[in-house]
Amino acid sequence: MTDQPFDFKRGLGTTLLIACGALGREIVQLIEMNNWRHLDVACLPAKLHHQPALIPEAVRAKIRDNRARFEKIYVLYGDCGTGGLLDDVLAEEGVERIPGPHCFSFFEGNAAFAANADEEIHTFYLTDYFCRHFETFVWKAIGLDRRADMVDFVFGNYRHLVYLAQTEDAGLEAKAREIAERLGLTYEHRFRGYGDLASFMAAPP
Repeated sequence: MTDQPFDFKRGLGTTLLIACGALGREIVQLIEMNNWRHLDVACLPAKLHHQPALIPEAVRAKIRDNRARFEKIYVLYGDCGTGGLLDDVLAEEGVERIPGPHCFSFFEGNAAFAANADEEIHTFYLTDYFCRHFETFVWKAIGLDRRADMVDFVFGNYRHLVYLAQTEDAGLEAKAREIAERLGLTYEHRFRGYGDLASFMAAPP
């Protein structure tokens, strides 16, 4: 899945999921695995996470562009650094989103993530998407390809890397281990599948 916005609309769905592009692959997999023919998807670019202040209005625009076409709309974004502004927009638009502060939380399971938040405060998380696109989305995006000497400055407060895997993929796990070594972090692999994302997507009629 690239970082370009995409639509997964087959002209059959009555419910639209507006989602972050970092979730696009998993959302489509869940739809196809479960034959959820009532669900269509419209994704915004994952790179909006580098400017979270832009997320709320981008989501609002997508809601308004599609409201007349669909009976229901749901949003598959956590707060994602918007400081509550996304929730303000969704309250104004009358649209519900998946609970949780970010995708790491709902892939781990929101309850479990919240319960472990204090002891994992120094943990850096990867999902399949962020593992797959680490070079572009993290390393190059914050300039470490030009200033590798800044790794300690950027990641100095982290002690541990947890790969919250959606799939059992030996290649991605090897890459996650390499990323942990590059960042000087201890490594842990947790296969979590789709977490709360699956249960939320199963709920809309």
